[in-house]
Amino acid sequence: MAALAVVRDLREHWAPASAEELERFETDVLSGFVLARASAGLADGTIRGDVGHLDQIRSWFGRPLWDIEPADADAYFGKVLRNSPSGTRLARSQALTTYFMFLELRHKVELHRMTGRVVECPIDEMNRPRGAKDAQLRIPPSEPEVGTLFTGWGGELATCRKFAPTARNSSSNR
Repeated sequence: MAALAVVRDLREHWAPASAEELERFETDVLSGFVLARASAGLADGTIRGDVGHLDQIRSWFGRPLWDIEPADADAYFGKVLRNSPSGTRLARSQALTTYFMFLELRHKVELHRMTGRVVECPIDEMNRPRGAKDAQLRIPPSEPEVGTLFTGWGGELATCRKFAPTARNSSSNR
C-alpha cells in the first residue's frame, strides 16, 4: 500500500532575505568564487582579471549579478560595450559565464531560498559576443616548406654584405 504525501510549491514558501543578508551573501559568494578558481590552479592575475570584469558589470548593473537577465546582458554588451575591443567583450562575457556556472553549481538552492530566483546565466547563444579565445590549432610546416626556409637563409648568407650579423640574426629566428 502506497502512502500519499502533500506536494508543496517551493515558490510559495521562501522568506526573502534582508538587504544586509544579501550583501553579506554576495561578498561570501565572490570570495568563494575566488577561492574555487585558485584551487583550480588559475594564476592570480587571471583571477584578478575575472573579478575586475565582474566588478565592472556589477558597477554598471547596480545590483547583485545573480539578478541579471538576458535583456540586461543585451543592453550591457550591445550598448555599453558596443565600441569596446572584441577581446574586452569576450573576456567580460567569459567571466560572467564562469561566475554563473559557479552560482548554478554551488549556490542555486541557497539563492532560490533567499531571493526566490532561479539562477540562470544571462549570456546565451543569442547574445554571446562573437569570437573565440580558444587556442588555435598549430600545424607544423611541411618538409618542403622547411626546406624552402633553410634554402632561403643559406642564399641570404651567401650574398650578404656582413656575414656575422646576418648569421647571428638568422640563427636567432629559428
